[in-house]
Amino acid sequence: MRTSDLLENRLARLLRKHGLTLTQYNVLRILRGEGKPMPCLEVADRMIQVAPAITRVVDQLLELKLIAKTQSEEDRRVFMIKLKPAAIRLLSRLDQPVLDLHASLLKGASQADLNSLNRILAAIRDGIED
Repeated sequence: MRTSDLLENRLARLLRKHGLTLTQYNVLRILRGEGKPMPCLEVADRMIQVAPAITRVVDQLLELKLIAKTQSEEDRRVFMIKLKPAAIRLLSRLDQPVLDLHASLLKGASQADLNSLNRILAAIRDGIED
């Protein structure tokens, strides 16, 4: 948990320089990865950290003019969100600094150690019941 906190804090500092929180960045990355509009609740399900208030995060991103939100035509209870061009540009500007930060933070571990750590963490996650 200590290591996770240290890594998370460094990434949060980088994102703060660009006006984003970790949660907002996570939402934007999910949307970019999907490449098309997604229901808000599906985005929430894919998040790294549980976001009990996905509506609040979506509202923040709307206010920053980074996403657009529309009501689904198939189900009026569902709201779809998608990236705006400003978000795509912001994520593109962040890609290399985030990669550089990851490389800097993880330089103390070999690739083999990182692969092992990934396998171990995945096994732990798989063993945890919801």
